[in-house]
Amino acid sequence: MRAMVLDKTRTSLMLRDVSKPKPGRGQLLVTVNACAVCRTDLHIVDGELHDPKLPLILGHQIVGRIEQIAEPVNQQSAINNQQFKVGDRVGIPWLGWTDGDCAYCRSNHENLCDRAKFTGYNIDGGYAEFTVADARYCFRLPDDYNDVEVAPLLCAGMLGYRSYRKTGDAKRLGVYGFGNAAHLISQIAIHEEKEIFAFTRPGDEAGQKEARSLGAVWAGGSDQTPPEKLDAAIIFAPVGALVPAALRALAKGGVVVCGGIHMSDIPSFPYVDLWQERVICSVANLTRRDGEEFLEIAPQVPVKTKTEKFPLEEANTALEKFRSGKLNSTAVLVI
Repeated sequence: MRAMVLDKTRTSLMLRDVSKPKPGRGQLLVTVNACAVCRTDLHIVDGELHDPKLPLILGHQIVGRIEQIAEPVNQQSAINNQQFKVGDRVGIPWLGWTDGDCAYCRSNHENLCDRAKFTGYNIDGGYAEFTVADARYCFRLPDDYNDVEVAPLLCAGMLGYRSYRKTGDAKRLGVYGFGNAAHLISQIAIHEEKEIFAFTRPGDEAGQKEARSLGAVWAGGSDQTPPEKLDAAIIFAPVGALVPAALRALAKGGVVVCGGIHMSDIPSFPYVDLWQERVICSVANLTRRDGEEFLEIAPQVPVKTKTEKFPLEEANTALEKFRSGKLNSTAVLVI
């Protein structure tokens, strides 16, 4: 099969013919139809996430059809006792495996499992014609979306949803970094009658216009002060300096949620910016419950994705356009 392979960090992916994977106990063999490109893929390629499996096939927003089911297979999901069959369409997300037995897994925090494995990081992912995945961590996908439309929901959507839920009942919500995740989650927040304050790179008038078109009540640069104090803020941009900026924009008792897997160092800031019970928290990975809840609510809003298609062999082009800020939508590899 054809696959785009990362041999070493800080190098380009190589198009190769590699052996077609074989599903092991409890796994599905999936024909990949589409795989969305994520900022985490860039972090892996750029060496910002340590110790990836090498050589590695990236990609963790995978949409495809089941070609083979290894027996016996445990198909018990976090919520539903879903039974897969050959030909079913499935989504494969970032969380690829947990031990199910540690203190985190037993307390409904499987996203923090010390032995967890992640698709496209220490498990080969979807920048390929075929992939294998643990059936327990695959999702049924809403019929409302085609393969390309639904792919970005599998990480930007799911991880963004976990970040959003950590803001609780916040009425005025700031979103720093108005990229893929912000675009998806803002639609849910506005549907739930929250007020969105969108922060983009300074001078990014196109991004601010896009945010306002979605229904944001205010949009400006990350160096600006919003017209009202925020009840909560989500930081999707991997920029540590935004944390103290967001703190200064918070009302008393507000929360700053850091929604990325990697962020540059957070600079020091005076205690008074944190005082009055303001909170900083991070979001790590996702749980299957997050994914299933999000995939249930997305068609009801409905959450709409913006995508740009690339053939598999142009994965490096898609990554470079992402890195340089030249994408106005989610890059999706079509296999």
